[in-house]
Amino acid sequence: MAHIHELIDWTVGVYIVHSNKVLIRLHEKYNVWVHVGGHVELDEDPVQAAIRECKEEVGLDVTIYDAGPIPEGLTEGNRHLATPAHLNIHYVGGTKHQHCDLLYYATSQTDTIIPENPGEQSVWLTKEEVENHPDMKPQIKFYALGALETLKS
Repeated sequence: MAHIHELIDWTVGVYIVHSNKVLIRLHEKYNVWVHVGGHVELDEDPVQAAIRECKEEVGLDVTIYDAGPIPEGLTEGNRHLATPAHLNIHYVGGTKHQHCDLLYYATSQTDTIIPENPGEQSVWLTKEEVENHPDMKPQIKFYALGALETLKS
């Protein structure tokens, strides 16, 4: 989706884990290794966006991990949303536009990828492969290793 606001948008990122491997993809526009993710649409909450982006970008149905405590006794009209594992804000592609990114961990029952764009590079990496990846930014390694540690089987 196009940007909703000129200066800042809400986005989601998902670190998907299956069989002690985390999925990392090469972002087609910026040529960097990152998580699955994208913009939160106007008609969805962040968890819905995270689930939708996983299905659209890599064809995976995921279960979102809730990093926070779940309150008891929610009143009518209130719904608990999974707490992100991390949050960050960053500038996009050398512009003045920012993304406020809610980062989730998730699991998938399969490692079979169906990429949105044929030829797109996605890889399942072990802890050691993440640690030794020569082209991955340190913060991406941090988040990917956190997902592997949290969701190890």
